[in-house]
Amino acid sequence: MNKTIRQLEPISVWNNFANLNAVPRPSKKEERVIQFMIDFGKSLELETFEDKVGNVIIRKPATKGMEDRKTVTLQSHLDMVHQKNTDIDFDFDVQGIQMFVDKDWVRAKGTTLGADNGIGVATIMALLESTDIPHPPLEALFTIDEETGMTGAMALEGGVLHGEILLNLDTEEDDEIDIGCAGGIDVTATKEYNEKSVPRGVVAYKIEVKGLQGGHSGMDIHRGLGNANKIVNRLLYHCSEYYHIRVSEIDGGGLRNAIPRESFAKVVVDKSQAKDLEITFKELKRDIVQEFQITEPNLQIELQELKTSPKKVMGLGAQEKLLKGIYAAHNGVYTMNATFEGLTETSNNIAKVEVKNGRIQIGCLTRSSVDSAKMDLAYMLKATFELAGCKVIFKGDYPGWQPNPNSEILKVLVKKYKSLFNEKPEVVACHAGLECGILGRNYPDMDMISFGPTIKGAHSPDERVSISSVRKFWNFTKEILKDIPKK
Repeated sequence: MNKTIRQLEPISVWNNFANLNAVPRPSKKEERVIQFMIDFGKSLELETFEDKVGNVIIRKPATKGMEDRKTVTLQSHLDMVHQKNTDIDFDFDVQGIQMFVDKDWVRAKGTTLGADNGIGVATIMALLESTDIPHPPLEALFTIDEETGMTGAMALEGGVLHGEILLNLDTEEDDEIDIGCAGGIDVTATKEYNEKSVPRGVVAYKIEVKGLQGGHSGMDIHRGLGNANKIVNRLLYHCSEYYHIRVSEIDGGGLRNAIPRESFAKVVVDKSQAKDLEITFKELKRDIVQEFQITEPNLQIELQELKTSPKKVMGLGAQEKLLKGIYAAHNGVYTMNATFEGLTETSNNIAKVEVKNGRIQIGCLTRSSVDSAKMDLAYMLKATFELAGCKVIFKGDYPGWQPNPNSEILKVLVKKYKSLFNEKPEVVACHAGLECGILGRNYPDMDMISFGPTIKGAHSPDERVSISSVRKFWNFTKEILKDIPKK
């Protein structure tokens, strides 16, 4: 499959992408890909070094005649989101991504593809190894751990970079130029609870919600997609209103920046109420499937009787507070931006719910382009979960990137886009978290812009990148480097 990928145009980009995707590179486990990138830079006899946290910097002198241009920092992140379908046997820690071509798309077999941000990385690699592309002095910055905290960008010290212009290659629509992004904060609620023995005379069930699209909790949050954690909680809440169900386990979602596609729960109910519970569950299922018939056509909701009953369940008080707390907690778009039409300003993703062995943990990622609004929603969630008896902590706070419509490099990109494609690009801010805002704290004078090829379904096994868009993106990037202003 990957052999076919290597034959796509531009060959240099796709070959580097295939090489990169052969290296396991989960967030917080980037040792192998860091070494891969160091070896790559040194093989080209370019200045290559790793900073104290694992970011890799590679520098390439300007081509002849362009020595007087401003130095450009090309930036992408090395890590990728690891998500797979439950029926796929795949170990991200040891296996390379299995890619294939589907018409104009490159996809992965049942897993995330890693085009976010691997195509950006591969494009920079192709520029570094090129011998016939005119360019100013280049500085490649490959950051780590973007997907689970942006800790690489946060730890990058001032004075390390030489660039005056930053080209961040990490957006997902090829007709857009990004000049701003949302900041974010992790909101985590935890609680210890007393487990109770399972009552006698019960029937045990497993509730499954799966088949949802999932996706990026920033870029896709406005699409009204289903959140598996909220759906499971809705089922549990309404069933518990009518029947004596007791929750044993809940396991839903995963990464904070991915909309949860699947969630599972184990419950028991009095044997005398089992048949009625099944009828009510079918009614709830019918209503929910009907609600999501357009946005989530593959939604599956199942109630399966278990042969073996769990041994422990939650106490009734803890269970009631949990279900009410998750029901009350905001999920999805909270406010829209008043400046950029159609742009989400503030949102929350209830990304992970885990209830097991006497412990509750709920993980959220709250985003906003306005820092005060981000914190307002974070405190709303904190109050909600504290009312449910949980302890709440904030972690991983990172800033947004404030738009600069007068940016010099923005003018270069807009002019170049018009001349190449005979149309105006969309100049936008995005609801995802880009590293530009963080890097800007230590490099406030650096002129920053972000752009990339068209990628769909990022952070989900439906992730795919457009082949024709990669060609467009590659040509655009090469042409931009020809017109970098003089120092």
